[in-house]
Amino acid sequence: MRLVFDQGTILLVDAESSAALADLPGALWDPRVRALRCPARFHQRLLTELGQRGVPFEDEVAGPADDLPALRPTDLRPYQEAALAAWALADRRGVTVLPTGSGKTRLAIAAITRLRVPALCLVPTRVLLDQWARAMRECAGFAPGLLGDGEHQVEAITVATFESGWRHMRQLGNRFQLLVVDEAHHFGTGLRDEALDMSIAPMRLGLTATPPAGQTAARLTELIGPTVYELRVDDLVGEFLAPFDSVVLHLDLAPAERAEYEGLMATFREVLRRFRAVDPGATWQEFARAAAKTDEGRRALAAWQRSRRLLAFPCAKRQMLANLLARHSDARVIVFTADNATAYAISREHLIMPLTCHIGRKERERALSLFKDGKLRALVSAQVLNEGLDVPDAEVGIVVAGSKGEREHVQRVGRVLRPRPGKRALVYELVVRATGEVQQARRRRNALAA
Repeated sequence: MRLVFDQGTILLVDAESSAALADLPGALWDPRVRALRCPARFHQRLLTELGQRGVPFEDEVAGPADDLPALRPTDLRPYQEAALAAWALADRRGVTVLPTGSGKTRLAIAAITRLRVPALCLVPTRVLLDQWARAMRECAGFAPGLLGDGEHQVEAITVATFESGWRHMRQLGNRFQLLVVDEAHHFGTGLRDEALDMSIAPMRLGLTATPPAGQTAARLTELIGPTVYELRVDDLVGEFLAPFDSVVLHLDLAPAERAEYEGLMATFREVLRRFRAVDPGATWQEFARAAAKTDEGRRALAAWQRSRRLLAFPCAKRQMLANLLARHSDARVIVFTADNATAYAISREHLIMPLTCHIGRKERERALSLFKDGKLRALVSAQVLNEGLDVPDAEVGIVVAGSKGEREHVQRVGRVLRPRPGKRALVYELVVRATGEVQQARRRRNALAA
């Protein structure tokens, strides 16, 4: 019998008795080729299981081996060493949870340089693709291959965006022994999970500041491994992260805005109330699917969306933002919004450089360089700055509004916690009274302290 890699799966070719092997991990009968097939991630388990059963086989799964570049050793802080040791003790499979700004990228680079095996690093955005490549050059002295943002160069150590990794894993899934997944909480929900299923890499390191829970966590354990090491923000603030103050500013809607908001929410709440009476345990997604099937439900969803847009940047937030920017005119400030429309509105009003998904790589790199040099005093973004991007010179964060709850807030606060001698960061959160923002803000603060 031969084990063969086939487009992100493993085929058991020429098996004498497929029925006797049908209970192998992940194996299913594929009538198209009359052979058992399983996801590539089961490769190591197949080898172990077949060896234990005494089944003779030839393993032809691994692809061609690229030459590793010269790798310079990477020094780590004590907690990073502890995280790497915990991962090693878990058979080099698992998720490390560390706060934003604590050096998760450096931790992964150290794992690569010490193991000296072909490695693929998956990152969620084009911004992080550039940042990882730069970190590898600076920390370990090598230039990785790149997949994404117009680049297509595969090397023994390669960095790819989630999208590019997913698109090319059918061809690349058998070429790497170590899989590093940055912002690993994006996986486990079904979206792009196939990228991890299609890799044979027996060693897997997930990195996140905000681990998922429930079914998503269980699926992530299957794809990468369990959480093997975890530290919170308050474990590192003071010595390894900048100390910070968090200020919540409660604001009021203008009378016309309040009347519009209450009208929109009345339309929405009535439909939601009737739905809850029938199915009190339903999720938001289940409500949205049901509502989308009727005219009344669609009007309720539209009303809810308009209420969110109203809260994103009402008059009080507009005025308070102007006051805060004037107050911190000598500091480097990041403004976070709920959507690109608000980001561009703020950009026009205050002549602040926007960083959105529409900004190209060269323009983005130039803006960040000018920000670092102090020639740009502020940046505004809806989502680009939420995850992973290293902005060590930011001192003040102003959260005008959010769209993704507690996880987003933890990521955003981390943008201003990267340490610098003498630095004390300041985070403002603008919250409209007597709206859903109040409870959301309370949950976000609890998540930051947890």
